[in-house]
Amino acid sequence: MTRPSFFAILIGTGFGSGFWPWGPGTAGALLATLVWLAAGCFVQGWALALLTLGLCIVFGAAGTWATARLMPAWGNDPKRVVVDEMVGVWIPLLAVPALSWPLALWAFVLFRFFDIAKPLGIRALDRRVGAFWVMADDILAGLYSLVVILLTQWVT
Repeated sequence: MTRPSFFAILIGTGFGSGFWPWGPGTAGALLATLVWLAAGCFVQGWALALLTLGLCIVFGAAGTWATARLMPAWGNDPKRVVVDEMVGVWIPLLAVPALSWPLALWAFVLFRFFDIAKPLGIRALDRRVGAFWVMADDILAGLYSLVVILLTQWVT
């Protein structure tokens, strides 16, 4: 078995956050949320939404690639792979205004809820095998979180 490349490990583990021993998925989602909050200090409005969408697309593709490289060495859906959580939490953040800390926290909490509880078809995607499916269940959790964020904004 070949050892995975450093780049695949770097991307797959969310820049190392996946090595956090107590809740690596939460660590990856938290890192992604902090990256988004930092980006919001420099860009706002549609620019932040486009940057976030770009992060989702780039890390979605790179995460699928990295996960495919890591699975032979680390097994199917390894806990250290958290790039899927990063992409998942960025999805609801698409609808959050820059520097809106409370709404960003709500997006983080919602995403972690859907990711851990796995309702409404998320569990079915989680059971599938392959790098794409590792990413897919977190993308669906992110989409559900996005819907709740949009409903929250609409109601308030």
